[in-house]
Amino acid sequence: MVEVASDSTDLIARVSEYVEEPAQVDAIRAAYDFAAERHDGQKRLSGDPYIVHPLAAATILADLYLDPDTIKAALLHDVLEDCGVDVTELVERFGPDVARLVDGVTKLERVDYRPPGTNGTSAADAESLYAESLRKMLVAMAEDIRVVLIKLADRLHNMRTLDALAEPKRRRIAQETLDVYSPLAHRLGIWELKWQLDDLAFRHLDEAKYREISRMLAARRSQREAYVAEVSNRLREELADNHLNAEVIGRPKGIYSIHRKMQKYETEGKELSDIYDLYAMRVIVDDVADCYAALGVTHRMWSPIPGQFDDYIATPKQNMYQALHTTVHCEGGHPLEVQIKTRDMHQVAEYGVAAHWRYKERASAAAGGRFEERMTWLRQLLEWQRETPDTSEFLQSVREDLFHDQVFVYTPKGDIMEMAAGATPIDFAYKIHTDLGHRISGAKVNGRLVSLDTPLENGDTVEVVAGKTGRGPSPDWLNPARGYVATNSARQKIRSWFNRQARSANITRGKDLLRRELHRMGVKLSDREVLALCRFDTMEDLLAALGSGELSDSALSDRLADHRGKEDEAAAWMPLLKGPPRLDSPTSGISVLGVGDLLTRIATCCNPIQGDAIIGFVTRSRGVSVHKVECKNVLNEDEKERLVPVSWGQKQELYPVRVRIEAIDRVGLLRDVSTKLSEDKINIAWVVTRENDNATVSMELTIHIAGLQQLNRVFSRIESVRGVTSVSRVTGSPLRQTER
Repeated sequence: MVEVASDSTDLIARVSEYVEEPAQVDAIRAAYDFAAERHDGQKRLSGDPYIVHPLAAATILADLYLDPDTIKAALLHDVLEDCGVDVTELVERFGPDVARLVDGVTKLERVDYRPPGTNGTSAADAESLYAESLRKMLVAMAEDIRVVLIKLADRLHNMRTLDALAEPKRRRIAQETLDVYSPLAHRLGIWELKWQLDDLAFRHLDEAKYREISRMLAARRSQREAYVAEVSNRLREELADNHLNAEVIGRPKGIYSIHRKMQKYETEGKELSDIYDLYAMRVIVDDVADCYAALGVTHRMWSPIPGQFDDYIATPKQNMYQALHTTVHCEGGHPLEVQIKTRDMHQVAEYGVAAHWRYKERASAAAGGRFEERMTWLRQLLEWQRETPDTSEFLQSVREDLFHDQVFVYTPKGDIMEMAAGATPIDFAYKIHTDLGHRISGAKVNGRLVSLDTPLENGDTVEVVAGKTGRGPSPDWLNPARGYVATNSARQKIRSWFNRQARSANITRGKDLLRRELHRMGVKLSDREVLALCRFDTMEDLLAALGSGELSDSALSDRLADHRGKEDEAAAWMPLLKGPPRLDSPTSGISVLGVGDLLTRIATCCNPIQGDAIIGFVTRSRGVSVHKVECKNVLNEDEKERLVPVSWGQKQELYPVRVRIEAIDRVGLLRDVSTKLSEDKINIAWVVTRENDNATVSMELTIHIAGLQQLNRVFSRIESVRGVTSVSRVTGSPLRQTER
């Protein structure tokens, strides 16, 4: 990556484009001169003068049209830490606002993550330091968002120059960028920073895949650009014929974004051709009315794809992103995503909260209100950090509830509520009010009664049915396998409720849960062994934690499974019935373009084996033939467009396990059990039932699963079937009864 120049000429030129006061421009130049003087003689690991770094960070922020104080603070953000300058001197030279911003950034730098083993740092200490550092950054962001904007620019330039560091540190910083900084840029709506952080981090975490996708894009770039240019011209002419002043441009897609999309489609069994936004464009018009008019023109030209339209103008995202998104069947049968927005919406989409300072001088009261609305999640952040003294718990809330994908739902009064993707009516109730969550007994979505574990979707209207007296939450709500609660904030409130209940009630509930888990897992342990596994001092403490939800039954199951040891665990997966020791999943083991199991065959001309560098050739009648990359037939191939990237995949091993179910006999019981298993894509190989004298039924099933974690999830799902009284794994003799 080419460094920027180490003088301020380019920065001053960019700032002068939008800062009208000459005195402010002169102050920025003075801040650069001061920083350059104090950093004189200091070098970066790359060998460049140190001033290159703060200058690059300031230039990144100037491209976002940040205010002069932020630009000055970016230039000075390392002088307190590295140059012996104190805050008082900054206040005297550049004013209290700049000094406060520099001090805020410096405090974020002082507590940094150190890998275990560095200067005697243990794994627990390293995680604690990192967690506290992140917490400080998030709270600083809530107090003045510009502190974190400077930190994002600082991180982006560091990512551009990461090659100078050793590989372990590069990978650690890259992972941290994907986990924290990229989601922050997304929540702040700054697409211009987010896609760069994503791609740079991905390059250091998986360089082979990064280069593979880069080559794929490069090979098809001319074809893709020609297609988008042709379609853009057609749409531009049609919009002009309808008297719409519109700018139509192709929309690039980042390499990491394509990688994530390929991963998602592979798990869904879809092909690369199903990705709807490989071909995409933006339509930028003058006002909101023109947005809807342009949408009508687009749909008259090309047929819209059902289920692929979103109106983010009527329902903006939490970061106030607004646009119309539609996907249509375009020329040649290619799906084409079209984003339609006004010019102001486009600026907000690219620059997010930074657009507030860009238009601050001419912003109306309404614009100021929109900025405050955009920052409501920051106020929530401050509330959480006051209520949650435990840093790791606070960070878990942030990661799960703030950095997660969102869905937008309505209250019965029509108010919009933002929820994390996968949120349920229980999460919705707790977000409105803690007491409402405790009293929820049912829910209606779009006027229809639904179960409490129903995931909410965009546009749903949710109504909570609450009892007059609070019976309190169920312990099952804290079991992740049951899917009742998706947000950590709701889980915290549920745990707090249980913690307030009588200790004796929790102990009684914990005894039942422990007995059930030992029975389910087929394990016999003494109290001392259970305490050692769960790291508790007394059985009362363990049972109280289990009954209150502090220790979830799924975590207990995991620890009981770990107790088997490697040899015991391997032996436990030997078949309990006659048959092969394991069942390979039906896959060729070769992934084509990341889309999964297409028809492939090994080319006989070069006979590649596992580990060879390979490439695929699309044949006319026999699928994809797989060659070594240096195969002469590949090197001499005239039709290069028929060559596709392929990679060696892995076969999934499935193990047969016999499960016994005790239940109250009723019509449809077996159907309901098989439905629950099919929802998890579990194959039932064998089933037998026996009717008992007391109106109950015993059922045994042989199912094929991937491991203990999936088995535990299966137990939880079957237990939710009406009438089921117990589920356990069978190690004894099977039932003797005619199959039904």
